[in-house]
Amino acid sequence: MPLAEMLSTGIDLVEIFRIRRSMENPRFCKKILGPAEYRQLEKRGFPPESVAVSFAAKEAFAKAMGTGVRGFQLCDVELLRNPSGQPYLQLHRGALELARKKSYTFSVSATHTKAYASVVVVAYVEGTT
Repeated sequence: MPLAEMLSTGIDLVEIFRIRRSMENPRFCKKILGPAEYRQLEKRGFPPESVAVSFAAKEAFAKAMGTGVRGFQLCDVELLRNPSGQPYLQLHRGALELARKKSYTFSVSATHTKAYASVVVVAYVEGTT
């Protein structure tokens, strides 16, 4: 029977008004969002709440990795959604390399209110008994 051993968690809480203010700079979304994430949010008109959730996912990933935002760029971590709406991380370049070194798989939970966005990332290694 496959088991998953939890190894690390990361959580982040973002004030949406701060992201909304950052979005006044037209380069902000291009800088922090990966290509698929950008397209997904662009289709929805870049809701600040959703951009804030994406930003929080990158920070939560960094905390789960235990590195902070070192060894990867924010756009290397994409928060995407499968057809049923479940969030997942798509990693690229430096973020992918860091995760591979630790053999991590990730589980993600994301939420927001009118004022705050929060994401929890659980990093684990899949194993068997």
